[in-house]
Amino acid sequence: MDIKNNKKVIYNPESSETINERKTFGGNPDGMLNFTKAKYDWALKLWDTMEGNTWFPKEVQMTGDAKDYKFLIPAEKRMYDLVLSQLIFMDSLQTNNIMDNMNPYITAPEINAILSRQAYEEANHSKSYAVMVESISDNTDEIYDMFKTDHMLQKKNLFIANTFKSVGENPTDENIVLGMFANQILEGMYFYAGFASMYALGKSGKMLGSSQMIRFIQRDEVTHLLLFQHMINSTRQERPELFTKELEEKVRKMVRDAVEIESEWGAYITQGQILGFTDGIIKQYIQYLGDQRLMAVGYEPEYNVKHPIPWVDGYSSFNDQRTNFFEGNVVNYSKGSIDFDDF
Repeated sequence: MDIKNNKKVIYNPESSETINERKTFGGNPDGMLNFTKAKYDWALKLWDTMEGNTWFPKEVQMTGDAKDYKFLIPAEKRMYDLVLSQLIFMDSLQTNNIMDNMNPYITAPEINAILSRQAYEEANHSKSYAVMVESISDNTDEIYDMFKTDHMLQKKNLFIANTFKSVGENPTDENIVLGMFANQILEGMYFYAGFASMYALGKSGKMLGSSQMIRFIQRDEVTHLLLFQHMINSTRQERPELFTKELEEKVRKMVRDAVEIESEWGAYITQGQILGFTDGIIKQYIQYLGDQRLMAVGYEPEYNVKHPIPWVDGYSSFNDQRTNFFEGNVVNYSKGSIDFDDF
């Protein structure tokens, strides 16, 4: 059965769907969100993790960044501004994409709740970027308007935006599944050249507040990535007939396209002038991420490459309690630790 143009019914007391009959999409929910009765146990665990991760941009000290920014070399300042503009766009896109293009077609209430939480977190990330922009820029509009004035940023933004159009315009079963993959790739690949660039500045002792803000943001993105990987794997169990060789090839093309776009972007923002990055290292890093995303949803890797910059994972990880990499302060992250074995 194809559910084209069939959004879930918000109020549906006539539904007789049992918990075991519940589906990620294409189900017949009654509209009740009951956290004591859920089919997808991973969703309840993920909700608790996301709830424990709650943070606010004002918690991050940015006064040092305002001083550091003035002393960045031109290549670093250019990279910082471009990365910030790109991240602003992607989280603005995701805030709307999650609620308008994905959640209306998802029919498991516990997954609806997680998607709603994700949309809030994407908006909170936009608030975070606003704090960063206001801390360092004399002309905030200049950074916000870069997506209109920089040709490479326009190219990347247009490509990413177009990957989600098919779900909103033609929500067939296959397009909804491809939308899940598109979100997995966005959360797990398209942010990462920018994140790594920010960590590179932090590693060199610059823009420490910005690097710390990115750590909080990336911790959220890891839960978003887990969400879509679970949605894909749950759908594969419920609707195995959708996971054809043709679908796999479309997914692989999405990954290959993401590798080319993100690698091109990484080379553009660094221009060979950021310590620790070459065009080759950036591309191999994105290829490595592509393989990780494919394997997480049951596909063979595309590139079979090693992680070229494993130090990045050290900067982006959170343990129960650890020393802040950037400032040497002990920070308690006990509520925000993520144990992948739990999922």
